Amino acid sequence: MGLTKFIYFTLLGWKIEGGFDPTIKKSVLIVAPHTSSMDFLLSVLVRRILKLQINFVGKKELFSPPWGWYFRWMGGAALDRNKSENKVQAIANVFSRHQEFRLAIAPEGPRKKVSSWKTGYYFLALTAKVPIISVRLDYENKIMGISPAFYPSGDIKADEPKLKEFFKGIKGKVPDWS
Repeated sequence: MGLTKFIYFTLLGWKIEGGFDPTIKKSVLIVAPHTSSMDFLLSVLVRRILKLQINFVGKKELFSPPWGWYFRWMGGAALDRNKSENKVQAIANVFSRHQEFRLAIAPEGPRKKVSSWKTGYYFLALTAKVPIISVRLDYENKIMGISPAFYPSGDIKADEPKLKEFFKGIKGKVPDWS
């Protein structure tokens, strides 16, 4: 057993349910509930275990020396927010520049209690013409669950309840926020 598997499965006691379809090279991953910085560590361990590139976007300044190499190595892609194009279109353009790109997003936004999800993930998947894959962080049972791919129809009012069903009853590290 490698070090990453030992840390994730043995030391931390977590499991993985579900998996990624290897034929799907581009997708938007919605990761929830996002209540702790520990979510990032768990996600990095799982992507290493599954030998899968998971990406994120950040402002272009993040990719400048001295740390730019590290953020690119971690799967980051620079986003120029000074351009006049909207953010969804700018990120969709990042998808078009890569053969393989799985963008992880917390639909609630930053780590804080929210009453509703932001909708950018949905419109990004539509614009980039990629499926949405849900990833749940179940701290109560120590399981990271991965859903099958979901292809948005364009009707967010019909689709979002279907996506949220995967997260029903799941408690994050900070359960009051979930």
